[in-house]
Amino acid sequence: MTLFRISVIGLAAAAFAGAALAQPATPRRNPADPATWTTGRAAEYAAPAGVAFRTARIVSEGVPLHAEVFRPETAPAGQRLPTIVMAHGWGGVAASFRADAVQMARAGFQVVTFDYRGWGESGSRVVLTGAEPALPANRRFTGEVEAVRGYVDPTEQAEDWFNVINWAAADPTVDPARIGVRGSSFSGGLVVHVAAHDPRVKALVAQVPSIPSRPPGGVEGPAAAAAHAQAARLARGEARYPEPGAQVVGALIGAPIGDKLLRWAPGDDAPFVTAAALFVVAEQEELFDNGPHGVLASERVKGPSKLVSLPGIKHYGVYGEKREEAVNLAIDWFRQHLK
Repeated sequence: MTLFRISVIGLAAAAFAGAALAQPATPRRNPADPATWTTGRAAEYAAPAGVAFRTARIVSEGVPLHAEVFRPETAPAGQRLPTIVMAHGWGGVAASFRADAVQMARAGFQVVTFDYRGWGESGSRVVLTGAEPALPANRRFTGEVEAVRGYVDPTEQAEDWFNVINWAAADPTVDPARIGVRGSSFSGGLVVHVAAHDPRVKALVAQVPSIPSRPPGGVEGPAAAAAHAQAARLARGEARYPEPGAQVVGALIGAPIGDKLLRWAPGDDAPFVTAAALFVVAEQEELFDNGPHGVLASERVKGPSKLVSLPGIKHYGVYGEKREEAVNLAIDWFRQHLK
């Protein structure tokens, strides 16, 4: 199997630089493989005092997703709460958002975090390894399949977001009129796309977000040729999906698929966002230029918007020394627009 290798600089030229992990990656940590986690499975997790915790199974295009639900223990059992949906960035898992979810639950919100298909405790897409046989009347047959895990496909991940919102809107603990979304890094662009296409989202927070737009004039950067070539190999059956957790974009864990990222332009969705939108950027962002990402998106959205720059930190500082401050910014925003 051949994977194309492109630099982060090349990705920027192709208009999708800045896709980043929810936490710094190391070659030893593969979130697609639970055996390598540092955060632990949900069954091993005990929520701190004052926070009720449960897991949920959500089906997205036939794939079961693992979700974790946090709720203040003081909330009456039958009370519908304003609910915030969160998911990790490139190569992360839902467990990495537990501290944030606890902080938000203590502030009175219900929080739903989830793993994308093929990551963490979520199920896998499967593909036939051979030819499909003649279908019987019930359309069921036995065949060998391969589980596809640990890759990055923003179109699939966006569908996972929509289906988690579908699940939440029908859950008796959720107030469907008060749903917010929060994404970080690569998922910061995903929440812009989701809010633009789902009016049930009333407020969003995108922190250190990668929100690429299509290049002016449709001119593709130097990395596009390699991406198109890989897509052609996939289309001709000459290549398979990458190995789980493959590192082909800098230190990021999880390979992009074909040329899908060339078409990923959530910045172009921003003018269709009417939800209240908060953009939190790192003052010393080193992975991409804030200007055409968080700053531009904050100017293009149609609903109430606010841009906050966290001083003195680089990209990953939002998960470290500025984590609590960033979460409190989100809490204040959701209090204003969901309560």
